[in-house]
Amino acid sequence: MSVPGTEPAEATDPAEATEPAEATEPAESTEPAAGKADPPGDPRLPWHGKPRTADILCWLGIVLSSLSYWVLLPLRVSLVGTHPVAAELLNGGAESIISAAAFARTGQGTLIVAVLAAIPGLMKFDALYWWAGRLWGERFIKALPGSRRIAGWVGMRLITFLILDLIGALLWSGLFSWLGYALGHHAVVAAAAISRYSWWFTIGIVALSVLLAVRSRRRHVAVAPAPADQAGR
Repeated sequence: MSVPGTEPAEATDPAEATEPAEATEPAESTEPAAGKADPPGDPRLPWHGKPRTADILCWLGIVLSSLSYWVLLPLRVSLVGTHPVAAELLNGGAESIISAAAFARTGQGTLIVAVLAAIPGLMKFDALYWWAGRLWGERFIKALPGSRRIAGWVGMRLITFLILDLIGALLWSGLFSWLGYALGHHAVVAAAAISRYSWWFTIGIVALSVLLAVRSRRRHVAVAPAPADQAGR
């Protein structure tokens, strides 16, 4: 009895055997190509590359804080000779502190109120600038020259910053309150004149601010090409 053998495997075509297997296309790299990397960002802005949500919120808050100064300016000027304590609460400006203390000297208010009412106006945006320092550090100084309240950059805790900020605001308010109290009636008369011609004073302040900004911009543009000329030598 014959034993059924295993069916031989089908012969492979020699040409197919020698033909190399089709190369598999490499998977696309998940890392961005060198030419497609995130741009470094606008040097006028304090963040690198694409902004995060925190960057946008903090920058929006700073823009709004700057706009509030100009929006409230006419109201502050008109209040300085009529309701100086209200003007203090809005902005904590030196003129409103002096006026409030001078009014207190003439019996229209109290000195302690004149000192304390300036605190909210002086501190209202300081925590925002602390946050900006924590987020952006030195780039924030370059993007917004003149900013001093950036203790978050050096790692100072918020509670520590607020305590020191409060002490500084009290000293500032106390200094101008003493000046206003010493001037007394003379400061009241001057404040009343400012309120009477508030729109003219507002126009003058705006015009002076624009003039200073234009001069600063021209000076910056004139100085900027200097490094490039030196680098080409």
